[in-house]
Amino acid sequence: MKAIILAGGLGTRISEETFDKPKPMVQIAGKPILWHLMNLIATQGIKDFVIAAGYKSEVIASWVRSLDCDWTIETLDTGLETQTGGRISCCMAKTGDERVLVTYGDGLANINISNLMNFHKAAGTLATITAVRPPARFGVLHSENGIVKHFGEKNQADSGWINGGFFILEPEVKSYIKKLSEPFETGAIPRLVGESQLAAYHHSGFWQPMDTLRERNDLELFAMQDPPPWLEGII
Repeated sequence: MKAIILAGGLGTRISEETFDKPKPMVQIAGKPILWHLMNLIATQGIKDFVIAAGYKSEVIASWVRSLDCDWTIETLDTGLETQTGGRISCCMAKTGDERVLVTYGDGLANINISNLMNFHKAAGTLATITAVRPPARFGVLHSENGIVKHFGEKNQADSGWINGGFFILEPEVKSYIKKLSEPFETGAIPRLVGESQLAAYHHSGFWQPMDTLRERNDLELFAMQDPPPWLEGII
């Protein structure tokens, strides 16, 4: 099975790091977050990758050529204006009639891919999405009559479930993507939902996106742990 990694966005919310490189090439502990993500996937036996590049795709292509590893990697320039649905469609045209793992190139999680795959097969749907709880970012306060009675950190378990990426897609999903300019999240996914063809695998372990400089710095601190939390339970 191949893994498709969406790595073509502009990364405008972390522009301090993405002026001269795409967001998946932002470094965490001396290596691009893209490397950490691919290593996470390869550690679990999937070593065949298609990278959906766009913004500054040449930076990713050059980096891939410099790698010394046993991974098979194809960097596909899917266009600067192409949205996530279009990028997935372009890559699935390359992967043929096989099931694929798809994820975003700017987040890490200790997702057990075998468990995800077994869940997907049991569900019998065309697609499975990984549901995660967002990291707790803000303090929560309770007040009575204008006086604060409690203030503390928000419990992550109190948050709802959101899209954490790490999709399993059957080849038929290509037909649910209508155009290159369509986001996967607002195009194909609602169509799949409408036909009861999207299952949700709930992941309660570590998940951390890298949308802001603060989150990049958080990942840098996490990387100092042995193992880092995105490999906890994986290696």
